[in-house]
Amino acid sequence: MFDVSRDQARQFFFDVRKKSQHSLPLTPLEDVALTIIQHHPEYHAMLDDPQRYLDKDWRSEEGISNPFLHLGLHLAIEEQLSIDQPPGIKGHYDRLCHSLKDEHQARHVLLESLTEMIWQAQVNQEPFNNQNYLLIIEERMRQLGIEFRP
Repeated sequence: MFDVSRDQARQFFFDVRKKSQHSLPLTPLEDVALTIIQHHPEYHAMLDDPQRYLDKDWRSEEGISNPFLHLGLHLAIEEQLSIDQPPGIKGHYDRLCHSLKDEHQARHVLLESLTEMIWQAQVNQEPFNNQNYLLIIEERMRQLGIEFRP
């Protein structure tokens, strides 16, 4: 999903939803995306209406987050976990799962941390910093009362 346009990325999610509804075979990446989509029933109606939502802009002042950004960040988290990149994220995720007893909620902690790290990199005009990303995750863990030992 790298080097694709906004519309191509969105079309990917529309296609995954449609293929799943018609029991068509999925690629490994589509299978991961389908699992993410299944965890987000609040997006199903949107994904069933590509004509209406392909070009829609979500503005922060509307108070509604961009569902495609959310789904795309979930895909990024899945890739990070699959290769433990940055090194240590898989261990953090395992601790979150153990403490929260909910894999999807644990992924959301990572997703919120990733969002914060991207925002910081943009605001500070600096490259993405893996070490700071892990520190943000660790801080969120502390806020949740999850003991963290480096």
